[in-house]
Amino acid sequence: VQLQASGGGLVQAGGSLRLSCAASGRTFSTYAMGWFRQAPGKEREFVAAIKDSSTYYTDSVKGRFIISRDNAQNMVYLQMNSLKPEDTAVYYCAADNFFRNLVVGGRADYWGQGTQVTVSS
Repeated sequence: VQLQASGGGLVQAGGSLRLSCAASGRTFSTYAMGWFRQAPGKEREFVAAIKDSSTYYTDSVKGRFIISRDNAQNMVYLQMNSLKPEDTAVYYCAADNFFRNLVVGGRADYWGQGTQVTVSS
């Protein structure tokens, strides 16, 4: 699976951005998909994951971010609302056969390149 993330940019606090991740492969629908982020000087952290109808979010983005997928288009999205300066990071999409690996293990079989999200105060 190859992953290509896009949609990052510069936004003011309180604004919104929608990240997209295009995936290759005919078995896309079988994968758990996730978003991670890494801020400068910090470790990469889990943000959100989706598999079938199940979703999971890290506490800091609950109620603000929404992860979704379109299996027909091999796409996964991260709608980010009410953005805060602390959301500033490089965001990565990821794929794994197991939902748990993304959510608990923080690991994935496949990673996309990052897209920069910068939230100004």
